[in-house]
Formats: sequence, C-alpha cells, structure tokens
Amino acid sequence: MIAIDITVIVLYLIGMIAIAIYTRNKAKTVKDYLLAGSKGLNGWMSAFAYGTTYFSAVIFIGYAGKFGFSFGLAAVWIGIGNAVVGALLAWKVLARRTKNMTVRLDAKTMPDFFYKRYGDEKMKLVSAIIIFIFLIPYAASVYNGLGNLFSIVFDIPGWVVMIVLAAVTAFYLFLGGYIATSLTDFIQGIIMFVGVVIMLFFFLASPKVGWGEGLKTLTENEMGLFMGGAASDHVLYGREMSLVFLILLTSFGVWALPQTIHKYYTVRDAKAIRQGTIVSSIFALVIGFGAYFIGGLATLFYDKAPGGNTDNVIPYMIKDVLPNGLLGLIAVLVLAASMSTLASVSLASSSVVTIDIYKGSIKKDAPDKKVTMMMRILALVFVVIATVIAYLNSKFEITAIAYMMGLSWGTLAGCFIGPYVLGVLWKKTTRTAAWVSIIGSLVLTFVLIFVIGYDKANIAGEVTFGKILQQGVGASPMIGVICMAFSMLSTFVVSFFTKPLPEELIKEAFEKPIENEILSAAEIKKAAQDNK
Repeated sequence: MIAIDITVIVLYLIGMIAIAIYTRNKAKTVKDYLLAGSKGLNGWMSAFAYGTTYFSAVIFIGYAGKFGFSFGLAAVWIGIGNAVVGALLAWKVLARRTKNMTVRLDAKTMPDFFYKRYGDEKMKLVSAIIIFIFLIPYAASVYNGLGNLFSIVFDIPGWVVMIVLAAVTAFYLFLGGYIATSLTDFIQGIIMFVGVVIMLFFFLASPKVGWGEGLKTLTENEMGLFMGGAASDHVLYGREMSLVFLILLTSFGVWALPQTIHKYYTVRDAKAIRQGTIVSSIFALVIGFGAYFIGGLATLFYDKAPGGNTDNVIPYMIKDVLPNGLLGLIAVLVLAASMSTLASVSLASSSVVTIDIYKGSIKKDAPDKKVTMMMRILALVFVVIATVIAYLNSKFEITAIAYMMGLSWGTLAGCFIGPYVLGVLWKKTTRTAAWVSIIGSLVLTFVLIFVIGYDKANIAGEVTFGKILQQGVGASPMIGVICMAFSMLSTFVVSFFTKPLPEELIKEAFEKPIENEILSAAEIKKAAQDNK
C-alpha cells in the first residue's frame, strides 16, 4: 500500500513536469510570462488560481493544527471568514475595479500600480523591496509545512521534500510562467477539493469522532463552536481575541497581498469575474472550513501536541487515521497546495525585482526578451533562497510555521491595504497618504513586535531579548490587524489634509477609455438607458 502512495505522488510530479513542457512556448514575452497573454483567463481558472494561492500547506499543517488545538471547533470561523470576506467580498469589491484600472494604467505588478496610480517612482522601488523581503518567510513557511508532513507520515527527511518541491516548482515556473502556474493551479485545486472531502469523511468516521459523539465531547470541554466557559484573564491576549485577530488577518490580509491581487489583473471579462466570485467563494469555504474543522478535532486524538510542537498535530492525525493507499492522495493535496502558493509567491517576487527595480530604475530601456529571461532566472533564485531559509528554520527551529506566515501577511497587508484598496475605490487618495501608510506601517510592525513582545514576556516572567522577540513574532496576527487598521485609517484621513494628485493622473486611472471595459450592473443599466 505504501508503494501505491509513492506511485500517486510520483505520477503527480510527472504531471506537473508535463505541464511545464506543454507550456514552454506559450510565455515568450513579459506579458505572456506574467499575465498569461492579452486575453486573460476564464473564471474557473482565475478562481482556482486565487484559491490555491490563498490556501497553502500552512493552513493544513501550521494553522489548522495549531489553532485547532487552541480553539477547538471554533477554529472553523477562520475558514468561514476567509470564504465570506477573503473570497466573496474581496472579489465583489476589488476584481472588476482592479482589472479596469490596471488596464488603464498598463500596470503589471503592485509596485507598478503604485507608481502609475500615484505618480511616484520611489514608491515603486520601496514597495518592490518590501514585497521581496517579506514574501521570503511566507515561502519558507510553505516548505516547512510540507517537510513536516512527509517526515512524519512517510519518514522522508524534510530537506529532501523541500528540494523536490523547489525543483519541480522552479521547472514549470521557469518554462511556462503564469500560464503554466494557472494550469497547474486548476489541477491542484481539484486535488485539494477532493482531498479535503475525503479527509473529512475519514476523520468523522474515525472511532474517536464517531460521526458526532466526539463533537459532543468537544462542546462539553469548551472546545466547540463558541468556546464556552470563563473568559480569559488577559482580554487582549486571551483565546477569544486571538481568534478574532486571526479571522481578521487571514480574511482581510489577502486583500492586499501582491500574489493574490495579481489574479485580478489576469481575469478575462465580466463573465469570468462573476464565475470567479462564485467558484472562489465555494472553494474557500470547503478548503477553509474543512481544514480548520479537522484541526478542531485534534484534542480528541491527543492530550498534548505530539513532540510538543503543534506543527506536528495534523501530520500525526493523518498518519493515525487515514489508511495506506490514501496517504499518497492526501500528501499530493498538501503538495499541490504548497506548489501553487510557492509558484505565485515566486512569480510575484521575481516580477517586482525585474520590472519594478531593474527595468523601472536601473535599465529602463531593457528589451522585452531580456526582461523575460531575467524574470525566469530570478524566480529560480527566489525559490533557492526560500528553500535555504526553510531548511535553516527546520534545523534550528527558529519559529513556528503559523507565525512565519502571519508576520509576512501582516507586514505586507499593513503597508499596502490602504494605498491599494482606497487607491482603487477613491479618487481623492493622495500620494502623501500612501507614503504614510507604507512607511508608517513598516515602522509600526517592528515597534509593536518589541512592545507587545516585552509585555507578554513580562507577564510570563521571562524578560530576555530572545523571549521578547519570540513573544512579539508570536503576536503577529494582532500586529498585522493593528497595522491594517492604521493603513486604512491613515490613508483616508491624511488624504483630506494633503495635496491632491494632478487631475491628469486621476483621469488616467479612473476615466481613460479602454477596450472591453468591465462594467458594473449599475453602469450597464445606465448605458442601456442612455442608448434608448
């Protein structure tokens, strides 16, 4: 049966390599490589690309295990929030507006969008550097999650899995770019969907859950949907507020991550956006709810986290519950989630360095062919850097998977959510306000790491630099939410008291006629009345 599991994994990897070879001649230009050409993607492929980028190995291994063990079944509210706010509402508010504005401005990346929306080349350079630096721990957390699963379930060293993941992802990313990534995302999304449904069935049918008896036990132990019992002693750091911060970070943070926003750039038309909104919401609900529900069952299986590490919870649950023969499919599920996210993150990072730093500031007349090749090479470099950091993290146990991801999400979303979201929605957003958000949130992140870290270390009675740093990074969901709130509020308020942008910039972003503009329902109705 183990042979069957290994065969399933090998066949999956061969399939990913075959896709890379198939798409190798479809990414000849920068637009092909980064935006899948001029036509864009249909709704299903856009939705699966969004969903598989949103949910990686981190949700299954890091988040579901850690927070399921901490909050019980109440962890499913994170998945529900992700579906409603991170998928449905995000697509409703941002997809059409982002697509239209990026076409008007001919913006290929988030830093490129900031440059053309606010007319400031320095903003492009600074935002590109921030994105590259803080996507690295995100990618490393993906590697660590996958390495944990394979080392526990199959007794394969984590570093071996990291190298295989890096090699296959780098191969199809180098050859096919976003075209290959979107095609693999579609296949990977189907695998993730089916895999989660199978996992739910087997965990509910396991003796320790028993199709409902275990859920009753969780509720009696205050680990049910609403975490009953006495409130935590410390309100700000207690279980209730921790859960709220996690819901807000993972649901709103995705509104301003460059790798998820990129999916709106490439969506084809109004029909694709409608499809993408529905499909991505359903996908997020099934994956998010399923992962956190399984994590919420953890205390039925273990009194303490295996090995004293909550990152081990889900791998051990999978190993103990699922039969041989299905382990390969579930391993492919996590592998698929990891590869899709890693490809999107690598593409986002290589594009900001190539387009926004190299072509944007160093060699503005660089030919398209050279820029495309440089982007391919830098995608490989980013994969290598993330692999090395992930290996060092697993070797020296620097921090937990969930907190590495939380720090990355919180910092990026804190810097960019105000300038991006208000920049798309509101004509009066100013250049100064955008700078206040980007620099202010970056500084605020590091200040809060040490302020909150010191406070928590002081409560624990162990005030050392290492403990302060550990506790501060551990509070990354709270810090990320505070920084996102600061970003939105500061961008809005400062815009009222600072110099407005030149009228030509506003017209370029909001009013410039474009071919195949995607209209809202109200705009379509008005156009019909005007025609009459």
